[in-house]
Amino acid sequence: MLEALFGLIVGFWGWFALRYGAGGFYTVGPNERAVLTTFGQAARLGGQTTLSDPISATLKPDERERYVYPLVRVIGPGFYWKLPWQRVHRVSIATGTVSIAFDPEAPQANSGGQILEAVTQDQLNIGLTGQLRFAISERNLYAYVFGVKQPVAHVMGYFISILRDRIANFAAPKDPNQAPDTAVVVPNISINDLRKHLRGLNETMSRECASAAARYGIALDAALITGIDSPQDVESALAAINTAHNHVSSEISLAQAAADQKIVMSRRAVEIETLNAQAEVEPLLTLAAQLGELSSAGRGALAAYVRNARLALFAKARKLVVSRNVAEVP
Repeated sequence: MLEALFGLIVGFWGWFALRYGAGGFYTVGPNERAVLTTFGQAARLGGQTTLSDPISATLKPDERERYVYPLVRVIGPGFYWKLPWQRVHRVSIATGTVSIAFDPEAPQANSGGQILEAVTQDQLNIGLTGQLRFAISERNLYAYVFGVKQPVAHVMGYFISILRDRIANFAAPKDPNQAPDTAVVVPNISINDLRKHLRGLNETMSRECASAAARYGIALDAALITGIDSPQDVESALAAINTAHNHVSSEISLAQAAADQKIVMSRRAVEIETLNAQAEVEPLLTLAAQLGELSSAGRGALAAYVRNARLALFAKARKLVVSRNVAEVP
């Protein structure tokens, strides 16, 4: 009886050593991070929270009170051992890519997660295609592991709500080189503006979603909207509008070019006439200066100059009228 009890005790301790001794070792991969909990509580870094970390700098003042998470000790890659009452929560920090239309809670929504519908400012239903890159924030693992039940679903919903709001209120930036009258003659079309400013829209989405790491523990690396499709029933009408838009823009450009050319030609004509007038006035100014110098030299100098000038004129004249007689000049 004692031997059986002794064997039972030895077997229990042997099982316990194998189960929780050798079985207590665990590893964390290079692309993984882990949080160790003891009786369900994660090891925290004192009383620090995300409000004391730069990750919360992107939050608005009214959001800082709602998204406050404790900073926990993050376990990096390596080989570790834990106690039986401890549990390891591993997460992958590798960058993931999903479609912008992906819905984790309903994979069949949005045409199987391929096309996201949105409404433009001029009430046109469009389809958006693209990709969204994200990664789990190592600096806010508490929010991802414990704070949010389905963080990916929250992030996708957050991203889609912001994107649809930007699409519905999108206005193309004004071109400083465009004449004011052009905007009146050729009105903007929202889908055309969106297609022309896809890069700006992607940059805006990246800025607006920068607080996702502080909210849900997932950092949005980049949003890349690659296509904007209009409904098939309005595609032909949109093509006709674009054709008319391009024609009007071309005519306005030609008219502006012709007007600019006429202005340049007018300026050149004014410059030429100004130069001709200056060329005609210059000899007169020179003659006046010479006469002034002769007048200052003495009375006889000016009279001699006038006499010599008259003799030169007499030599060139064919007829000369003196008093009442007409003399034929040979």
